Amino acid sequence: MQVLGAGRRNKLHQGLNLALIITSAMMIWKFLILVTGSESPVVVVLSGSMEPGFKRGDILFLMKHTTIELGDVIVFTVDGRAVPIVHRVVSRHDTAPQLDNSSSVQLLTKGDNNFGDDRILYAKGQRWLAHENVMGKVIGYLPHVGLVTILMNDYVYIKYALIGLLSILVLKGGE
Repeated sequence: MQVLGAGRRNKLHQGLNLALIITSAMMIWKFLILVTGSESPVVVVLSGSMEPGFKRGDILFLMKHTTIELGDVIVFTVDGRAVPIVHRVVSRHDTAPQLDNSSSVQLLTKGDNNFGDDRILYAKGQRWLAHENVMGKVIGYLPHVGLVTILMNDYVYIKYALIGLLSILVLKGGE
């Protein structure tokens, strides 16, 4: 008695290979989150505000648990904005130690290609970035590799076509 025919077994094998690729990518992402301490260890530069240092489409690698100094490039979020911002620290304000011996660092940022600081981008009434706002400090980058991501976000049909093409290639790979 044959449980599965050769054709069905091959299709099942290809489907499992696709599932393995997706699962592996998710595991690598979770491992990077664990190692870097950042909720998003890799980001793509979406605007030209950091030119000439970082251009639109560059991929940035982040590390969360590092000391942030003047001149460091950080990625941060603010309330009311869904997209993280990549800018340079131009001012650092250390607060006095509290009763529990803790002190906090407040940061002011600016895009290298922008005229003024980022206070206009912060949440209403916010004058400094707190530790909670910082996703991570930039520790490395790959130029232009993220342009594919920008294209997929700007033109949704490209994203679906690419996903479909990759799925077909994985499923047809066994034939």
